[in-house]
Amino acid sequence: QVRLVESGGGSVQTGGSLRLSCAASERAFINYGVGWFRQIPGKEREFVAAIIWSGDSTSLADSVKGRFTITINNGNNTVYLHMNSLKPEDKAVYYCAAGFGISETAAVYECWGRGNQVTVSS
Repeated sequence: QVRLVESGGGSVQTGGSLRLSCAASERAFINYGVGWFRQIPGKEREFVAAIIWSGDSTSLADSVKGRFTITINNGNNTVYLHMNSLKPEDKAVYYCAAGFGISETAAVYECWGRGNQVTVSS
């Protein structure tokens, strides 16, 4: 398993940008897929983006296409979620997760970070 540490959340105004980081400690992301999910109180965790460890394949939710991108830096074992043109509906706790492959289904992922709050004000 891999331990994940998220950082980079915060508060921005509508139209602003944030970059979330998901760092793997103790081992690299080799052979893993890494996903980002988000959750608001009372709702299920929602898929946002995913990337395979090689960077060759990515997936984005329709709601964030054109605004968010996901990248991986295997040199420092970190996956980034670049969020641009943020909207109030993007407000949520964002979680990164690692598993064998990439999927929009949360159950596929075995390891989860503790979450990072993103707030977007209008």
